[in-house]
Amino acid sequence: MAGFILRTVVTAIALWIAVAIVPGLAARDMGTLILAAILLGLVNATLRPAMVFLSIPLTLLTFGLFLLVVNAAMLALVAWLVPAFTVSGFWSALFGAIVVSIVSGFINGAMKAE
Repeated sequence: MAGFILRTVVTAIALWIAVAIVPGLAARDMGTLILAAILLGLVNATLRPAMVFLSIPLTLLTFGLFLLVVNAAMLALVAWLVPAFTVSGFWSALFGAIVVSIVSGFINGAMKAE
């Protein structure tokens, strides 16, 4: 349970940074970011593996870059599910997904180094 809470907090921080620097991403408040982080974790745990599996041909064809599109789709799905969290288009979703991935990876790496 503590691991889930920690991952949710890390994702909420990553979403907060993405909202701050990516035009087209918006969240009403911190509660919205926490709800979006919880849903993003659930979506990534349930739907993303199927999407990754179904997109293997495109992923191989693009040398893995299509996974960025899958991540953007997961972020857009969360925005669709959370009314107070908005993504204005594909490019906002793509850059937002990149920022969330980088920030989450950095924070997780820093926590493991301790």
